[in-house]
Amino acid sequence: MLFSCLRFIVLKLIMLILPFTERDADGIFKRSSEILKDSGIIAYPTESFYALGVLAMDENAVKKLYELKQRPADKPLPIIVGDVDSLASIAKSIPARAEALIRKYWPGPLTIIFEAKADVPVLLTGGRGKVAARVPGESVALHLARALNIPITSTSANPSGRPPAEDTDAVINYFGNAVDLIIDGGKTPGGKPSTIVDVTVTPPKILRKGSIVLPG
Repeated sequence: MLFSCLRFIVLKLIMLILPFTERDADGIFKRSSEILKDSGIIAYPTESFYALGVLAMDENAVKKLYELKQRPADKPLPIIVGDVDSLASIAKSIPARAEALIRKYWPGPLTIIFEAKADVPVLLTGGRGKVAARVPGESVALHLARALNIPITSTSANPSGRPPAEDTDAVINYFGNAVDLIIDGGKTPGGKPSTIVDVTVTPPKILRKGSIVLPG
């Protein structure tokens, strides 16, 4: 027990943990961008829990993230974007049925599944040729996605099968120094995950009920 406590304290001292404030936001996002472009992994708070981010189009970083989370290769990774223009870099098309959902629910906890472009890493899609993306609701995640202007992953900060992390201590307990940067936004509110809807089928199919209640 003593060894575990000492290890945790040492990790917290040596890790790059940046407390988030609006005043420091530009510097934090700049450092995040540098780490991501070097195939690094960051942790950041969303409107529910902490998430792990790598550049969605960086195949090596995506592979590293799967290994870190011990995530089955057939489970795709969700993505956040800052706007529809960023979405267009990974989605083959944005059908009219998706545009209506985007206008009504984004930014917000609605994840929409699109057909992936041919150059999107196969591992990112779980081998299914589809991407799951959203513009997050008001949170550090939203401002990060807008500042980066490029799709990043937004998978929950926990090993597969474990409870999602609500604070930086939980992220450190799970991953130690395997995460290159943690943006510390304090304790997240938790709650329901995002609703997931697949618009690659007609009619669109709700795959997970979450924060947003959709008809049907």
